[in-house]
Amino acid sequence: MKTRALTALVAATTAATLLAACSGGTKADSGGGAKTLTLASVDQGSVENVVKAFEKANPGVKVRYTTSGADQYQQQIRTQLSSGTAPDVMSVWPGNGNPAATHVLAKPGYLRDLSDQPWAAKMPEAIKSVAQYEGKTYNAVFGQNGIGAVYNRQVLDEAGLTPPDTWTKLLAFCRAAKAKGTPAFALGNQDNWVTQLVQYALVSTTVYGPDRDFDKKMQAGEATFAKSPWTTALDKYLTMQKTGCFQKNPLGTNYEASQQLAATGKTLGIIQGNWVIALLKQKNPKGTFTLKALPATDDPSETLVPAAAGAGYGVNAKAKNEDLALKFVNFVMSPKGMNMFAKKQGGLPSLPDTGYQVDPSLTELSMFIKADRTVPFMDQLWPNAKVQQNMLSGLQEIFSGQSTPEKLLKEMDTDYEAGS
Repeated sequence: MKTRALTALVAATTAATLLAACSGGTKADSGGGAKTLTLASVDQGSVENVVKAFEKANPGVKVRYTTSGADQYQQQIRTQLSSGTAPDVMSVWPGNGNPAATHVLAKPGYLRDLSDQPWAAKMPEAIKSVAQYEGKTYNAVFGQNGIGAVYNRQVLDEAGLTPPDTWTKLLAFCRAAKAKGTPAFALGNQDNWVTQLVQYALVSTTVYGPDRDFDKKMQAGEATFAKSPWTTALDKYLTMQKTGCFQKNPLGTNYEASQQLAATGKTLGIIQGNWVIALLKQKNPKGTFTLKALPATDDPSETLVPAAAGAGYGVNAKAKNEDLALKFVNFVMSPKGMNMFAKKQGGLPSLPDTGYQVDPSLTELSMFIKADRTVPFMDQLWPNAKVQQNMLSGLQEIFSGQSTPEKLLKEMDTDYEAGS
């Protein structure tokens, strides 16, 4: 990753159809009228409330903002930055995994250094490490996200099934769900960022369970994708597809449609980031949704969950209203702003001591985080954005029969070895 896409995950964090919202179209007025902040965000369904609260806390300020899906956003923001048309504040992913990630945007000087802001030194080390570039903080990461199986509790109860905690039980669960006419999970692989989420959930256990130092070995040239348990995880992904764990034609289903399937009980759930929970509740306000770890072995104690810093906000190094931009990111990083995002997105604040009450839907994710049974979203530690981009398109090609796991992993190795 969404959500956050989400990535790319984080991410993630996030969606596919461009939605534009305008909270006050007043242009900046140097004569003492309304001041205008421009903002581009991938936090559909949650940034709207934060903007309203920010405007209320700052009378006379208007925020002109757009929200869009991760795929479209990542394509557009680099063009806007290079052409000088980018907004004052923009969504930025942690690490180095996609075209709108911290390293990718900070390296050419597109982002303002935020190290002097009051919250920067308070970031937990795991989050700080992917919010920085060359020791300087460029990303106001407000939340932590996790990837897992999000179940529709009412539909699950009606089917008489319970969330599986082993790989064997998972396949049996999928077969039982299919037999009842309600597939286990919705999968929106038409949006290529979605393709990675099942893979990441499986990789966390199959790759990092036996070897928490796998990333360090990759960086040292001592390990590769093609000759590692990444092959096992990808095989399990395809086994889930063959077993009928997903609805028909995942490649013909986009992110929005996959939400609709899970929210309305056409499937028992969806494998996504926790950010999807708020979107599911919007579509089904009476529904109850719960995130559970996706098992990949037959020993529940081996299961790990992908959980990491979600997409945050960066300030344009050439922001037209820098003071207002900094005021906005500081609001986002305040207990009020973080808790508002966390509540709306179904996530967890990035900073401690915010007084946030964890939503019951995230009880298991919170437990995994506290027990140190999580691993970062894989792309956040890769040396360039190309590895992830080719993985996403390659997974789509595998689902359409145009490529093979062996070919994809070899191509990812080539991209990784090319460095940054």
